[in-house]
Amino acid sequence: MDTSFQRDPLDNQILTALMHDARTPFAELAKRFGVSAGTIHVRVEKMKQAGIITGAQITVDPKALGYDVCCFIGINLKSAGDYPSAIAKLNALEEVVEAYYTTGNYSVFVKVMCQSIDGLQHVLINRIQSIDEIQSTETLISLQNPIVRMVKP
Repeated sequence: MDTSFQRDPLDNQILTALMHDARTPFAELAKRFGVSAGTIHVRVEKMKQAGIITGAQITVDPKALGYDVCCFIGINLKSAGDYPSAIAKLNALEEVVEAYYTTGNYSVFVKVMCQSIDGLQHVLINRIQSIDEIQSTETLISLQNPIVRMVKP
């Protein structure tokens, strides 16, 4: 990873366009920004090498796949040394879609997606709370997700 890379306005324009639609052809970006397709290719490769661009992905609506329950669970560990093994066990649970090591009231904060409240109850009681390293949890059920956006380049 190249940490010395400095973005310029063209790099930011390329990032913004690709964040909007990662499938945009380089030739189209080149025409839009008044440069050659080769310039776009070189800029994208440099941003990949610098670790700014880490991949391309599609966005899927979890509700369309039947995941109607989104919740956040604050987790208190028995001790700070339990973090690595607790994270490994949480990572093995497909319902855990994000995890954060945090300051404040919780050691770990996770986002969980389930198909139903019954499914959430099962995951919470039988899978998460049964992890030995976890002392306690607090669950917050999401009612809406009104703001979703990527960071601005």
